[in-house]
Amino acid sequence: MDWLDWLLLVARVAVVFFALLILVMLVIWMERKVIADMQTRLGPMRAGPRGVLITLADGIKLFFKEGITPTLVDRPVYLVAPVIAMLPAFLAFAVIPFGTGVVLFGREVPFQIADLSIGILWILAMSSLMVYAIVLAGWSSGSNYPLLGSVRSSAQMISYEVGMALAIVAVVMYSDTLRMSEIVASKDKIWNVFPQFPAFVIYLIAGLAETNRPPFDLPEAESELVAGYHTEYSGIKFAMFYLGEYLNTVTVAAVATTLWLGGWRGPAPDVLPWLWPLLWFLLKVLVIVYVYIWIRATLPRIRYDRLMAFGWKLLIPFGLLWVMLTGAIVVLPDEFGRDTVITAFAIGFGALVVVSLVWPLVAPRTSEEVPVP
Repeated sequence: MDWLDWLLLVARVAVVFFALLILVMLVIWMERKVIADMQTRLGPMRAGPRGVLITLADGIKLFFKEGITPTLVDRPVYLVAPVIAMLPAFLAFAVIPFGTGVVLFGREVPFQIADLSIGILWILAMSSLMVYAIVLAGWSSGSNYPLLGSVRSSAQMISYEVGMALAIVAVVMYSDTLRMSEIVASKDKIWNVFPQFPAFVIYLIAGLAETNRPPFDLPEAESELVAGYHTEYSGIKFAMFYLGEYLNTVTVAAVATTLWLGGWRGPAPDVLPWLWPLLWFLLKVLVIVYVYIWIRATLPRIRYDRLMAFGWKLLIPFGLLWVMLTGAIVVLPDEFGRDTVITAFAIGFGALVVVSLVWPLVAPRTSEEVPVP
């Protein structure tokens, strides 16, 4: 690599960084407007056309707001925790391809910062770092409420990270590659969301818990924890936690788009061929973010014990089962033939449907289900 290649790489990193910041601003405005529409309200209407600059106004306000540092905090850890909250989302986005690329100064510039051969493992590693920021923030605050919020968050995020990893493992087995660009390149005919739909659902649910979004926002349960792990943070430090949470939401949606929805693929005319893949990628990401906003406006926060039980007793076992089925789908056709495997799976699925329909009719009733005369 010569100096021009390094210059193009630095420019690409800067463009992606500022594009993510702008996208987060738009996503926060979008969430406020969508929830307001679902609740028959107007939402933000000032600070720009239809309130589109409200997030920028909030950021400027928090930047100039006085930062209050409690006396009992562990100061170095207290200050570095908000920075750690932002970095993983930026680093995870580095391996995501969001377009075909362009040619500048005779050099091919891909719309991807780094095409690592272990791209999916890199994403899993970066997603696991977010819990460190939350734990360090709660522990260093020197207060019981942030500590309780950080402990609950660590248990929640580690639990649902297992389910997210199982969903991604199924896609890796089905695609036979760890490189993100190869997964997108191999899905020019059928997207992974069709053969891997259960893994897609598992990933979306685990992504909600990983990003602490409702109905899984127990680390920030205001009615119980006075805002949770960031109770003792104010000003720009609180804004960094807020920014990191939405950056993680965008990154989770971008990973889902890349692994299951064909990435940047979509119909495109010959005019500006580099622009249409970028727009398709952005549209798919916004659709997933819209689903997350829809869930936030629809479902109430669930109890913490039910949250953990859902992850360990339902989501993870089903993820393990789907990984086993994916392995069978990948390996068995080479051993017994494709038609034989399809027939066996069809018979097994039909038997499962019949049992699920007949079982409620023959299952013994509990005392709560017996009608009172």
